[in-house]
Formats: sequence, structure tokens, C-alpha cells
Amino acid sequence: MKLACVGYRPWALNIYAKLQKEFPSYNFLIQNSKQEYNEHNIVQFRPDFILFYGWSEIISVDLVKSFKCLMLHPSPLPKYRGGSPIQNQIIAGEIDSAVSIFQMDAGVDTGPIVKQEYLSLMGSLVEIFLRIESIGYKLTKEILLNGFTLQTQDHKSATEFSRLSPKMSEITLEELSKSSSLYLSNKIRMLQDPYPNPFFKTCDGKKLVFKLVEIED
Repeated sequence: MKLACVGYRPWALNIYAKLQKEFPSYNFLIQNSKQEYNEHNIVQFRPDFILFYGWSEIISVDLVKSFKCLMLHPSPLPKYRGGSPIQNQIIAGEIDSAVSIFQMDAGVDTGPIVKQEYLSLMGSLVEIFLRIESIGYKLTKEILLNGFTLQTQDHKSATEFSRLSPKMSEITLEELSKSSSLYLSNKIRMLQDPYPNPFFKTCDGKKLVFKLVEIED
């Protein structure tokens, strides 16, 4: 078995490391940064699967059509397609989510589902990423050992969201005066490290950065 593993987020790289340890007889090609990504090398490797976990860069349609490309998306697809799925779910007040592994096609998060399992969005981002890593590893191991069947997404019930930009990290006076404690807590929680932390501009031109948050009655 040949596996090409592409990604740069720590939880994705941890999944790849665990797979290498679990399947020592497999042949792995690991590309673990945006700078290291090389489509030509992947094609020459001729993998049985290409895993794009924790990856958000453009992938050529030719590569997707030529190989079995699997992507991990932390949302209950077809809900919350697109960029920043964790952040968009948290700010919307979602508590229950899923880890979805799907076979890629020419669309954005539109390919058929391979595996899907419940994911809690409670707690800090660190805790959420640890859950994603654990569930993603488990599901991938099941795929490699037992194969899979494809389930077409219900495109009529799909929702799509854009990637959040760093400027959205600012907490404005209007938000402070009009938003609930839960909304503000979720905004701070969804932008913990490694994302651009939420901040409030003070009268002396400084930024007051929020790392942690807690709601008290």
C-alpha cells in the first residue's frame, strides 16, 4: 500500500505519524508544509490513496480525477462546507458536529462521504483538535483495514461558509454593547492559538488581546 499524506496542521501531521507507526509495511510519502507540496512528486509516487488532512490550498482537478483523494473536514457535511469550519460552527453556537472524511471531486467539500463520526465542539480549541486527531486516526485506520462504501451528500441541505479573515478577530464596541456573553465567549474561544487571537482596540492605540474566556453568572 502506498499512501501520500499532505497537510501542515499539527493534528493532521500527528495522524500521519500514527499511521506510519501502525502500518510499518506501507510506503509513505509525507509532504508536511505548503512549501513542500509537490504534485509532480505525488504523481511519480503513484499512491493508492492521497490524504489531504488539515489542508486548505488549491489542488488540481487532474490529481483528484487520477487518484483516490481523501479529505478530512471537521463538520457534519453537507453542513458547513467551505473555509474555517470549526470557527463558523462555534460562532453560530453549534455544540454538536462531526469529523467527515470524503472522497474529493471537482467541487469544494462536495464529494461522497467515506466515514463520518460525531464530534463535540465543547471546550477549548486544543481539546477540539485533540478530538479531531483521535477520531480522524480511528476512521482512517478503519478505511485502510476494511475498505469503504461511498455515500453521496445531500446537496439540497448543504450550507456553505467563507474562510474568516484576520480582520474579523477585532471585537468592536458595537459587538460589546449588543452581543450576548455566549456570542462573545464563542468568538474568543474560536480564535485561540494558532489563529489570530481576538482583540479590542484601546484609546491609546493598543490592542487588548484575549486568550481565554469564562462566563460567570
